[in-house]
Amino acid sequence: MVITILICGMIIFAAIFAVYLGRDMVKHKDTFSDKSVLGLAASSGIPLFFDALGIGSYAPQTTIYKLTHLIPDRLIPGSLSVMCSLPCAISCILYITVIDVDPITLFSTVAASALGAAIGARFVARLPEKKIQLGMGIALIVVALVMIIRQLGLMPPGGEATGLVGWRLVAAIVGCFIIGAVMTIGIGNYGPTMALTYSLGMSPACAFPIMMASGAYLMTAAGFTFVKEGAYDRKACLVGVIAGAIGIIIAVVFVKSLPLTVLTWIVIVAIFYASIMMLRSAFAKEKPVSEEI
Repeated sequence: MVITILICGMIIFAAIFAVYLGRDMVKHKDTFSDKSVLGLAASSGIPLFFDALGIGSYAPQTTIYKLTHLIPDRLIPGSLSVMCSLPCAISCILYITVIDVDPITLFSTVAASALGAAIGARFVARLPEKKIQLGMGIALIVVALVMIIRQLGLMPPGGEATGLVGWRLVAAIVGCFIIGAVMTIGIGNYGPTMALTYSLGMSPACAFPIMMASGAYLMTAAGFTFVKEGAYDRKACLVGVIAGAIGIIIAVVFVKSLPLTVLTWIVIVAIFYASIMMLRSAFAKEKPVSEEI
């Protein structure tokens, strides 16, 4: 029942957004850029393939767009949310369908992540962002190292549970609330969610439905605002939605067929990647205001 509610909710939410997005594109079709369709497809389809594997797509896509100038810098944030929302909705639905995860654990963690983004961000946003990034970056490295040690057989293997109960479920809910909150200030939820669920004894595969569902709901909600403000590249998003959906479908099938050992190594790479990006942001020097204008 819970799984059905999540899936139906995502389908309805995504359908409403698709109509809203389509109407805006038709209304402003004369504003489409002359950028290469092939280039736009590759710049979104490939990163979103890896996004569905838990690597994350925002950083790679941002780098590609800045280097190739396929999208104006001022439109990159909005374009990422808009073009990734529908493919991630597909990813959410597919992962919930093909990977077995306890309904109560899934619903409570996704709800906690959404609440964290809606409420917790007000408090977390007041904290020094770089300290949050530094702390989470270090924590992710520690978890990844523990996972490597387990993979090498130097300590008991990680859990294979598909759900959590008792204090572990409470810890997951609190953790997802915090992750949802810090996600709104530029910290992705993939790596932290993987690390959290694995540390609590869940199978690495179970992190995918949780992180994809929470990310899809939040991303689609943000997409409405960017479309309303016209703060996105319409042609890039139209191509990106199609290419991204194809990349994600391939990735979901790929993840489902992978042995648990191989999937765990992919998760380790994803966590290391997330930690590096966080530490990089933590130690990056802020540009003077005059340079940002």
